[in-house]
Amino acid sequence: MILTGVLRHYASVLMAAGPKKVDAKTMKEQRGLFRGVNLRNNYHVLSGPSFRARRDNITTAYETGAYLKEPTGSGQPAPNPMTDPNAMEGMMGAMKNNMAMIIPNTLIMSWINAFFSGYVIMKLPFPLTIKFKSMLQAGVMTKDMDPRWMSSISWYFLCMFGLQSVFNFLLGRDAASQMTQQMSGMNQQNANPFGPGQDPNKQFTAEAENLAVIEHYSVLDDVEDRLLAGINN
Repeated sequence: MILTGVLRHYASVLMAAGPKKVDAKTMKEQRGLFRGVNLRNNYHVLSGPSFRARRDNITTAYETGAYLKEPTGSGQPAPNPMTDPNAMEGMMGAMKNNMAMIIPNTLIMSWINAFFSGYVIMKLPFPLTIKFKSMLQAGVMTKDMDPRWMSSISWYFLCMFGLQSVFNFLLGRDAASQMTQQMSGMNQQNANPFGPGQDPNKQFTAEAENLAVIEHYSVLDDVEDRLLAGINN
């Protein structure tokens, strides 16, 4: 299991595409949205006039399309991701990562079912209730066996989901977190706000609405009085 995990990691590294160069207009569009998100998440450290000035500036830029890579395309439907080469490459990368996770697990499970089906291989050193019987004795048709006895296929699943600390030690936290994302069916494309099929103009409009409804307060309001009150107490 450990050897398979290490080989799977390096196979994913070899199949991963290199970083792409982003043009200035695309970078401006992405950073423009992140400016609004950062202001919305951290407005409480700004004074009232400072927050309002920043909000008015960013909202005006969103409404006029100052951050858009193609201002003339504002309001048009989002392009079909199936016809976008970048989107297709991203989907192929996600498919490669999923295949790197699915194929080794399928082969190992088939091998275990072929040669060790119905085997009881170990006994846990701590007591368990009967509710764990179906989970720890998969593939063993017994009714009276102690739930502490574990079948081969159950031990495989326990190792597959319990080796995170070992991979942290061998590969580092970044590689181990990448493997965790593969096991949970996640990928970096899902976390990208400018992924395939997204309309930046609609995202800017939604962010402008989010900024408009904020009821501002500052953690620095009356900080002198609160400090003096704490000293006097």
